Amino acid sequence: MAHYPVMLPEVLDTLSPRAGEIYVDGTFGNGGYTQAFLEATECSVVALDRDPTVRTQAAVLSEKYGERFRLIQTSFSKMDELGIGQVDAVALDIGVSSTQIDQGERGFSFQKSGPLDMRMSQSGATAAEAVAELPQAELEHVFRVYGEEKHARRAARLVVRAREENAIATTDGLADLLERGLGRKGRIHPATRVFQALRIFINDELGELYEGLCAAERILKPGGRLIAVTFHSLEDRIVKTFMRQRCGGGQSGSRYTPVAKKPPVQPSFEVTRRSVLKPSEKEVTKNARSRSARLRWALRTNAEPIADEYSPLRKFPRLQNYGWAA
Repeated sequence: MAHYPVMLPEVLDTLSPRAGEIYVDGTFGNGGYTQAFLEATECSVVALDRDPTVRTQAAVLSEKYGERFRLIQTSFSKMDELGIGQVDAVALDIGVSSTQIDQGERGFSFQKSGPLDMRMSQSGATAAEAVAELPQAELEHVFRVYGEEKHARRAARLVVRAREENAIATTDGLADLLERGLGRKGRIHPATRVFQALRIFINDELGELYEGLCAAERILKPGGRLIAVTFHSLEDRIVKTFMRQRCGGGQSGSRYTPVAKKPPVQPSFEVTRRSVLKPSEKEVTKNARSRSARLRWALRTNAEPIADEYSPLRKFPRLQNYGWAA
């Protein structure tokens, strides 16, 4: 399957590449964004990715662009720990790549037979381990929060009963179990949301996203551009909340958690034009995966980074809560 860098025209327009600038491509993947940046002008790109399989494509770009490009094998949440200094833009394309989905041995898709793995970094706990070891209540929580699965309790009960007899070790094994137990209505496979939930949980995707946004805030120069492309509501909600807070929107409190009166804080980001964009009809026709994409962006001001008083991660089940690491 061909690889399409999602919303590339909109990303380039928002980034506005300029000669001499330094950009971070926090989700290198197949290198689509990176290559487009390097071809647009005489800039430099520091690409990050925790998936070791991207090295082959990185070698191709390194050969072509020399010192203007380098890959660092790491999570983008650590971009402020790499000693790369201040940069002019950070671009993030969140979620699993089409290449990862298409590789059955990676275990991301129920449409491809393979081991129930789902690890982007190819290290740490697998989805099979989560399915085998998490208590029923925790599985239900993961399915409900990360998959927004309305049948989360039934799905968790099915998994726990099935694993008492045999290990659930393959993608098709889990998919068949859920299809038999939940039934199938319409075009959406009943395993869709459970697979999404397990993938997000195993890779701590929402924790990585929020911590990556905070890291970008710390390394962007005044006038630097932060661009995030998301693919589902949980991701988009985190980016939207982060940018609203950093642009001076703050948090609205409630009768349960009122916001204490504090001295005003200078916004660390600003938006000068429409801050959320959707893919064009032409792109959706060519690449159905882009249909749910949302691009949000903001410009870094010269104010100090805002103290992290609000974190959406408190309500999410995370690997470290179970003694695992992503």
